[in-house]
Amino acid sequence: MAIIITEECINCGACEPECPNNAIYEGDVTWSIADGTTVAGNFELLDGSTVDAGSEMEAISDELYYIVPDKCTECQGFHEEPQCAAVCPVDCCVPDPEHEESEEILLARKDRLHL
Repeated sequence: MAIIITEECINCGACEPECPNNAIYEGDVTWSIADGTTVAGNFELLDGSTVDAGSEMEAISDELYYIVPDKCTECQGFHEEPQCAAVCPVDCCVPDPEHEESEEILLARKDRLHL
């Protein structure tokens, strides 16, 4: 599963620097696959569409920090647990039931993001 940030978020920002995939963004900030990764060129998103890795994408949340599912690996291959959840003072970084993925899929995504 990818991780999501719930509405209980207090916008403290503790999670953002902990993400090894740069998958966490402040509310209303655009994101791209290339941010904090080694990806260049085309990248296939979870919905099957293809984007240029450097393309700026719309913010997923206007008000709260958010996690881009296409970049989240639950810290597989980096840490034993998701670091956003480990540092969150209000426990609002939780598994996303809409993005259930195996460890194998998460590790493959890590490899695609960090060539």
